[in-house]
Amino acid sequence: QVQLVESGGGSVQPGGSLRLSCVGSGFTFGTYAIAWFRQAPGKEREEISCITSIDGRTYYVDAVKGRFTISRDNEKNSAYLQMNSLQPEDTAVYYCATDMAWLYACAGSPDHWGQGTQVTVSS
Repeated sequence: QVQLVESGGGSVQPGGSLRLSCVGSGFTFGTYAIAWFRQAPGKEREEISCITSIDGRTYYVDAVKGRFTISRDNEKNSAYLQMNSLQPEDTAVYYCATDMAWLYACAGSPDHWGQGTQVTVSS
């Protein structure tokens, strides 16, 4: 079965950095786009970044653009989210996700999710 496992979350001070990892199994990792979502307290889950499978093109929501960097290493079945200049509003549970229809882009609600990893940014 398709599995995704996130790691790398934790608690940091404003201005700090974290790198999240997402390891996939049970599917051909390099065939599909991977997205990072987050859900902050009291807010809807939102897609914040995506990396495609074919050309590795990246996309970011405005709130994280310039601060977060998504990447992938298909030989390691892994995707990453480097988060710099973290702010309290970045506090959320972060999820990686994919879908078997995501051959070219992160479009629509994905079917496969990791368990989530907590990121807390506070003084």
